[in-house]
Amino acid sequence: MKGILMQPSSQLSLDDGFQFGLGAFETIAIEHGQPVFPEKHLARLDRAAAFLQLSSCKARNLTPERIRSYLAAHSTSHHSVLKILLTKENLLFRTRPNPYTPEHYTAGFCMDFSPVLRNETSPLVAHKTLNYGDCILEKRAAISLGLNERIFLNTKGQLCEGTATNLFLVRGGHVLTPALSCGLLPGILREYLLETYEITETILYPEDIADCDECFVTNSLMGIMPVTQLGEKKFLQRDTADRLQAEYQERSGADCECPL
Repeated sequence: MKGILMQPSSQLSLDDGFQFGLGAFETIAIEHGQPVFPEKHLARLDRAAAFLQLSSCKARNLTPERIRSYLAAHSTSHHSVLKILLTKENLLFRTRPNPYTPEHYTAGFCMDFSPVLRNETSPLVAHKTLNYGDCILEKRAAISLGLNERIFLNTKGQLCEGTATNLFLVRGGHVLTPALSCGLLPGILREYLLETYEITETILYPEDIADCDECFVTNSLMGIMPVTQLGEKKFLQRDTADRLQAEYQERSGADCECPL
């Protein structure tokens, strides 16, 4: 579906957001016509707007109520996505189907490590900005190799994040995830899991994967996705990922069911 400008002007302005990537965006899961965690998404968008010196969501009248009104007025599939793009002079809404299906959960994700390093010293990594080229190119590279995702290391060799996901490992029944200081986006599903369960944020290295029992990745559109392989490590267990996904579906009304 084409994007719809949510501003008085009917023309897209080629401002610094489109010329230099100085803009921000959010992708919100839509389940049965309702946005999932809209308040969390707008809070993160506001943080990015402040960092980029853009006007706030409040100043743009960008609220959960406006999102719900937009969705009510524009028909979407029961399992879809709303993308919001924000630049200095533009506010754009775009809807599309959610690409994740039950078949993805049945198979699980197969991943490798990206040769591109995350720069943990850059403040851009903490915000979902239009500077997204590394992620898109590495995601395409993974798909070209028959993989689902790639994991970035940072310049210190620490585990960081995926091209479009946050990373979680399970070791001895304990769930671990890379700390924000490693240089990663604070994902909405990551935030939800940290608020809801006992999860340890820590520094992890590729060699730490060897003694882990499970691995899963998350984002707002897929929820919690089990991982079957990361690099040379194969994961035969997925109990934690399946349980967390089932509980997330119950809370969010998500339709993309994992096999239990």
